[in-house]
Amino acid sequence: STRSAGFLPGEVDLAVKAAAATLPVDKYGRPTYFSESIRHRYVRTTSYSHQENEVGAVGRLSAMGTTLKYGRVRSAAADWSRYPVGTIFRIKGLPHVYVVDDYGSGLVGTNTIDIYHPTLRLMRKWATRDTEIHVVRWGSWERTANLLRGRTRHEHCARMYYATMAKINSGRVVQRGGLGGQTPSL
Repeated sequence: STRSAGFLPGEVDLAVKAAAATLPVDKYGRPTYFSESIRHRYVRTTSYSHQENEVGAVGRLSAMGTTLKYGRVRSAAADWSRYPVGTIFRIKGLPHVYVVDDYGSGLVGTNTIDIYHPTLRLMRKWATRDTEIHVVRWGSWERTANLLRGRTRHEHCARMYYATMAKINSGRVVQRGGLGGQTPSL
């Protein structure tokens, strides 16, 4: 089966789904998590490829300016005010480690994580899937704010920047210097 081949995620744990059912939802009906302490999450994932570039996107480069990854460590895009730059997570049932190093204008204001695939065929095969993720390590809110600060002339970047600053100023997120969004050598 394709699930055993390591392409499809595992089933979402019922306890994770039950906990998610008590939370407010985004426009896709997926839970909004307010605490970093909740590391097992029920998340809508979509897929993207550099072969279908968004306006303004540059080849195989992420929004961080690094090459999009598709090996043991893989790139993912998200609303950086929900999953800050450098957030590392795993998808249940898959052997890969994912790092949030990209964003897309359509992700802003949602809890969706977009999984990078190098080809349109692989992108279409993933399509949209509800998955359980485990956040291994949160990224850097400071690095996120610093990267977005100079991009606020773009509406989606401005929305992420001001939401990130609101979280930082509220004290609801942990400040960590850490890797500053660099990919770990896991």
